[in-house]
This record gives sequence, structure tokens and C-alpha cells, in this order.
Amino acid sequence: MSAMRLCFLLLVALAVPAAAQPSADRKAPPRAAPAEPAPPPPQQPQAAPYERQLLRLSEMLGALHHLRSVCSAADANTWRDRMAALIEAEAPAPDRRDRLAGAFNDSYRAWARGHRTCTPAAELAVRRFLDETSQLVADVNERYGQ
Repeated sequence: MSAMRLCFLLLVALAVPAAAQPSADRKAPPRAAPAEPAPPPPQQPQAAPYERQLLRLSEMLGALHHLRSVCSAADANTWRDRMAALIEAEAPAPDRRDRLAGAFNDSYRAWARGHRTCTPAAELAVRRFLDETSQLVADVNERYGQ
């Protein structure tokens, strides 16, 4: 029993007036049998050690997909395709798939709100995302690749 629950039960017991408590000459009503303990929740699969990097990669792919489309680059759809390939390669559980796809979509939407046309800032962001993506992929492959 947790300390918080024990404190709560003690406070409730002290708050009940003495007249409401059963006396020695009165019979206490029969108590219900204690409920069986609830089964433990199913264990979540442990996250991959490179999960944080995959989420960041998903964000960058979403940003690149939007920015390259806005700048009418020939590889605009490549980034969405790479995200699909990443999800397929990982074969994640549904909740993990949702996190990866959600990171991609959230980043896409965020960049879409701020960049509706191709600007020098958008082109600079693309260059930085490409550099960071290359670095991140190389790092994950070096650490966890087989």
C-alpha cells in the first residue's frame, strides 16, 4: 500500500465520529471479501536505444518534405518516401509508428505555417537539415548498425 493511500485511510478513519464506529456490544456488519488484486498492466516494449534519433530524423524528413516542395525541388517527394521506408524498416508497434509519423507530420505542418514560399531562409534551413540528417544517420549506423 502506498504511503499516500495509507495517510488518506488514516485521515478518513480519524474523521469518522465515535458514534458512527461500531461499539463492542453492537455487531459490525459483515465485511465484503477483499477484491482480488488487479493484474499488472502489460509491459510496454522497451524503446530502441536510438529512439530519440529516429524521432529527430522523422522531424527533419517532415521539414525537408515541405521545404523541398515549396522550393520546387526535384527531390520533394523523396523525403516522404524515405519516411515510409524508415517506418517499414523499423516495423514498429502501432503506438511507436504513430509517434514516428506524428513527428514527421508535426514538423511538416510547423514549417508549412512559417514558409509558404521559397526564401533564402528556407534554402538555408534545407542545407542545415541535410547536414544534420547525414550526421544523424551516420551516427546511428556507426553506433547501432550491424
